[in-house]
Amino acid sequence: MARFALSPRRLGYRFNAVGMIGLSVIVFWATVAVFAPLLIPYPIGDIVDYDYFGPMSAQFLLGTDYLGRDMLSRILMGARYTVGISLAAVALACFSGVALGMSAAVAGGWFDAILSRFLDALNSIPSKLFGLVVVAAVGSSMPVLVLTLAVIYTPGSYRFARALAVNINSMDFVTVARARGEKTLYLIGSEILPNILGPVLADLGLRFVFIVLLLSGLSFLGLGVQPPNADWGALVRENIGGLPFGAPAVMVPSLAIASLTISVNMLIDNLPVKIRDRSNG
Repeated sequence: MARFALSPRRLGYRFNAVGMIGLSVIVFWATVAVFAPLLIPYPIGDIVDYDYFGPMSAQFLLGTDYLGRDMLSRILMGARYTVGISLAAVALACFSGVALGMSAAVAGGWFDAILSRFLDALNSIPSKLFGLVVVAAVGSSMPVLVLTLAVIYTPGSYRFARALAVNINSMDFVTVARARGEKTLYLIGSEILPNILGPVLADLGLRFVFIVLLLSGLSFLGLGVQPPNADWGALVRENIGGLPFGAPAVMVPSLAIASLTISVNMLIDNLPVKIRDRSNG
């Protein structure tokens, strides 16, 4: 009986080893974020050790924090907040930015001019300052963090998508489609979006990294995820007193942030490429 197996080469793609390493780390943290409540050995708010900043041991694999809480449990649950909030924010920012960018490129005229000037003005505000003002004024909650981060990075996504869409919009096949009487939605969905999807996905990955770092920065300043919950940035902040002792409670969350952001960059820089069909020369 014949066996049918799918492999990267059978599909016509070559996967770079460095990219695969980055993808593996991303999949690991995504899995942890999804199943964190089932993986944690202790409740994240329970004091399980009388020794604060406890060392790594068989009982506490990543030591304990400044209150004696299990760091492994808090790191695993922190992945849920860091990855979840960042993913929701980048999805909202890129969806809004790409949709508006393609619409502006196709519509042109006053719509393009007004929208571009408005988003350029919004983009001129320093991202961390904008986040600090909004979160300090409204209060820190999951919806506020997601919306704030999405608003901050929508203008950049808009400018990137619009630049790509303007080039595609000037090509002959789009002109022919417009001459046939195709509507704006058809031009956007069938002619422009498929031709800019690759760069847009790469841009989404980069903005995910920026959002992770900004979220961690806000949490480090006390304006991110609030206790007893904590993302990785908040874990660094609340355990910063253990830095002189080299405590795992402050080192491991920093390494977790670095591993996720570096892995996303590794994947983006080594995306799979199509292997040329030799029969076509």
